Amino acid sequence: MKMPLVFVGHGNPMNAIEDNEFSRTWTQLGHELPRPRAILCVSAHWETDGTCVTSAQMPETIHDFSGFPAELNHMQYPAPGFPALARKVMDSTRYARIRHDRSWGLDHGAWSVLCRMYPRADIPVVQLSIDAGAPPYFHYELGRELAPLRKQGVLIMGSGNMVHNLGVMAWQDEGFEWAVECDAAMAELIEAGDHDSLVEFEGLPHARLAIPTEEHYLPLLYVLGAMDPGEGASFFNDRVTLGSISMRGLRTV
Repeated sequence: MKMPLVFVGHGNPMNAIEDNEFSRTWTQLGHELPRPRAILCVSAHWETDGTCVTSAQMPETIHDFSGFPAELNHMQYPAPGFPALARKVMDSTRYARIRHDRSWGLDHGAWSVLCRMYPRADIPVVQLSIDAGAPPYFHYELGRELAPLRKQGVLIMGSGNMVHNLGVMAWQDEGFEWAVECDAAMAELIEAGDHDSLVEFEGLPHARLAIPTEEHYLPLLYVLGAMDPGEGASFFNDRVTLGSISMRGLRTV
């Protein structure tokens, strides 16, 4: 079975342990998707020089944050790795030279969502890093080259946030007007299949505020690149919160 694609706006790490609208939707998503043979996750929280893929047999749970309750810091997500899939990822692309990495595990961009989708941690997970020095089109094209893995039962998942500006974040439930406007413009472009405008995101309304740094946006481009021409997508958790954080996710249909 050809697996769908998923992009998740992961937001606050507390979503891993709090019962809220976002975590409940991720749980429902895990029930609705076909069960994958393995998961390839591109997380905003693993930036490297060049592109790397995890190849550990048992990746550790990385707590790459501070200032959160002990319950979150002690949480483990003991999903197995999949070195054979890591090798397939390395061999599947001519566009980039991908290196294997045994030191990285699963960061919270991956496990804070997957613990809701697949709480038994019984599906192998491999992470792909973000080459911090590569332009946006590089990430889109790499997603395109990874797309054949979908036919091998691999769920390709991007985890970030389409709008993400911690510098102006506010402790409020709703989003700033500019953030809501940019999020809506992105959704319209996704629905229209206009990937070029999303790759060249500087032209989006309020782009400098919405995407002050690229790492949370780039996982979306992997998912868009792996889509088939004309493949549709539906949205979930489609709202902006904390002023400047879009929780919007998408899955292909």
